[in-house]
Amino acid sequence: MSLPSALARGSSCSFARVLASRASSLGCYRSVSSFFEPGAPASARHSGPESGSDSGGKKEDEEQGKPRRSRFPSKVLRPESPVHWNLSDTMKKSDSIPVFSTVSNPDDASSATTKPLSMWPGMYHSPVTAALWNARSTILERAWLAPSDGPPQTTIMTKTPEESRTSILYALSTDKILREQYRNPWQGVRIGKLLEDLDALAGTIAVKHCADVDHTTRPLLLVTASVDKISLLKPLLLDEDLRIGGAVAWVGRSSMEIRMEVIQPVTEEEATEDDIALIANFTFVARDSVTKKAAQVNRLQPESVAEKKLFQEGEGRDERRKARMKDLSEGMRVGKVPYDAQKMQALLREGRVLIEMPTLADRNSILIRDTRLENAIVCQPQQRNMHGRIFGGFLMRRAYELSYTTCYVFCGTKPVFLEVDHVDFRRPVDVGDLLRFKACVLYTETDQNGDPLIHIEVVAHVIQPEVQSSEVSNTFYFTFTIDREQRKDGAPPILKVVPSAEEEARVVLSRFDADHPVCQLNCATQETREIGSHPKVCVSLQRVTE
Repeated sequence: MSLPSALARGSSCSFARVLASRASSLGCYRSVSSFFEPGAPASARHSGPESGSDSGGKKEDEEQGKPRRSRFPSKVLRPESPVHWNLSDTMKKSDSIPVFSTVSNPDDASSATTKPLSMWPGMYHSPVTAALWNARSTILERAWLAPSDGPPQTTIMTKTPEESRTSILYALSTDKILREQYRNPWQGVRIGKLLEDLDALAGTIAVKHCADVDHTTRPLLLVTASVDKISLLKPLLLDEDLRIGGAVAWVGRSSMEIRMEVIQPVTEEEATEDDIALIANFTFVARDSVTKKAAQVNRLQPESVAEKKLFQEGEGRDERRKARMKDLSEGMRVGKVPYDAQKMQALLREGRVLIEMPTLADRNSILIRDTRLENAIVCQPQQRNMHGRIFGGFLMRRAYELSYTTCYVFCGTKPVFLEVDHVDFRRPVDVGDLLRFKACVLYTETDQNGDPLIHIEVVAHVIQPEVQSSEVSNTFYFTFTIDREQRKDGAPPILKVVPSAEEEARVVLSRFDADHPVCQLNCATQETREIGSHPKVCVSLQRVTE
């Protein structure tokens, strides 16, 4: 609200308080009186002969026998002193309100050198992300300080997970400003901002693992390749401290997997399984900063039993990922995608009824295309990372927020986040790119407790209108549910979502198979059972198509 509108609306606060509030919102923690000349009396600060002072005006009115009238109602403006305020007097050109930057200068004040602008990270990020990037800036600055023809890293070291382990404490219980930055409208923690911080922390851990001791070589370029799973195991509380931490869990030749955990509550003792509120697996790949070719990373030597188990799990995920890519490429080479034609036709059958005979279709079904929401942005310089490209955590937050609103509109009630099923980073996004996010509900199901599961897909396209080009940069898959208490209060039923085109059916089948990799189905009895610790129950495709 502008200052004139605040006064015109008859606010009960004084002008001094409005001005102080405006100054505080701009990051200016100076008192209102400091905007005027120091040492001057109050009457001189609020009036002057050149602007029609109150004292002069009062004397003229008394001479004419007329009572003095304030410019504003006395009930609206009651400053500390009995002097009436004049907006034109207080907002003179010489009394401009100073504005200060909310971030510190990335340059070292004691240094005579100045970093190029490309080495500055974006200016919008959370305080946690800013602190993480500052922590690894000394390593990344080698790209600026080292000669352009510097040799690549050739010394391959062996490191332990403990050497890369890093954590950050959120003092939410005592830091009111930090708590306000992470508060959502329902007094919970903003998951989207937490996803940003997780990506930034995973990048810092990757940098620590790949760093060598030779400062003459050019550092590796590390990019987020995918996020395999981010599972929320219990609700996060806004008034309790939480800690995010992680370490390298598995390493291949040019890729590595980072295991991340969010701990709440935070105690002095070692965290137990009950304290883990969220787990995540980030995959990073290393590239030569000049040739952009795959580069070998340092080896990993797990020591404890838990570290060896995580290493084996990461190796298994990598093997399954390679096998899945091989099957897909083989199917595309021979012109046949490895999907069951019978299942696809079953999925499309009901969709055709909804299109051709909507009055006769199932009232509890809806087409995928009717659940779509989308938005578009132009990527700004403030959203870049330390490599000058758009921060992957920012893309993940925008995709999460769109998936949340898509699920909100679909369910008719506030959804509850469960997990990020998978994220693919297919191409980098540059500053100035036109980015378009498209979200839809892929399919719904019911878990073993009878709770609904809503699976959302978000696809990000980089659009170049000048050359009539559109490319997929990222795909995101999220899972939400509905709180049981809200369902008791009469929330609308969850509709069954069906595809209307073969491409949509392929995506549904692909995601269903990826979401249920450990289930075994007894077709004779239609019984399902789950192997592993995933909270979702494995169901047959008959539930999707029936």
